[in-house]
Amino acid sequence: MVDSPAEPPFMRVGPGIAASPVVLSVPHAGRAYSPALLKASRLPVAKLESLEDRLVDRLIWRAVAEGSTALVAQTPRAEIDLNRDEREVDAAMVSPPPAAGTLLASARTRGGLGLVPSRISGSGAIWLQRMTGVELRRRIDEVHRPYHAALARLLEEARGRFGVAVLLDCHSMPSRHGEADSPDIVFGDRHGASIAPNFLAVAVEAAESAGFRTERNTPYAGGYITARHGRPDRNIHALQLEIDRSVYLGPDLRSPGSGFEKTARMIAAVAGALARKALEPAQDIAAE
Repeated sequence: MVDSPAEPPFMRVGPGIAASPVVLSVPHAGRAYSPALLKASRLPVAKLESLEDRLVDRLIWRAVAEGSTALVAQTPRAEIDLNRDEREVDAAMVSPPPAAGTLLASARTRGGLGLVPSRISGSGAIWLQRMTGVELRRRIDEVHRPYHAALARLLEEARGRFGVAVLLDCHSMPSRHGEADSPDIVFGDRHGASIAPNFLAVAVEAAESAGFRTERNTPYAGGYITARHGRPDRNIHALQLEIDRSVYLGPDLRSPGSGFEKTARMIAAVAGALARKALEPAQDIAAE
């Protein structure tokens, strides 16, 4: 199957020139399911949609209206996962299989959630047949690499203008509200590797002030996007934000719920707090 997308794979939203040091990334909310992709699937579109971070692209509107720039995927996660290394491929789903030395084995690929998802929990295998190596390369060359190149440009643009850039990588997570003390949101900073502690602290404070229970790095410590783009030593910081879907979606977990606007305000508050911290004057260090 070779499937050229009818929709652009992603879009930039927000000001044409960076008005804030904060850049938002929404890699998993794409809903542009092409006819060829649906024809290749043994599962109905409703099952493929379960891979989405449902409507997270709509949650960011307040943050964008207040000056943040965002890069929003339109290509669905079922086609290619932008939060995976391009080498995280299940060789068994590609014909002919890629050379073993070109792949990166991970728990995600073993679980069917690699660069191209191969299975959905409770539903089984996704695809009717193995994809061609040509199609895999097309998805990498036309979607994955351009997305990350565009995100890197936005961060460099922000850093060039403000001296620092902060990436807020926005996701949703399955509901855990049946569990005791379950968080509403989880911040992931690769256990301190992707963002300076003072930025993480203001993000947590903003979310908790907005009425959300937070956790750090458990069970989500940040994925490929935060690992690739977070470079605190270069004044480019990255933080993953995971939001419990039951917090902002209705009982069907598909449509906006009563908490939708509150969650949008929280994201804007976190982006605003990160921007204010980034724009603080650098502290002079007194000579000793």
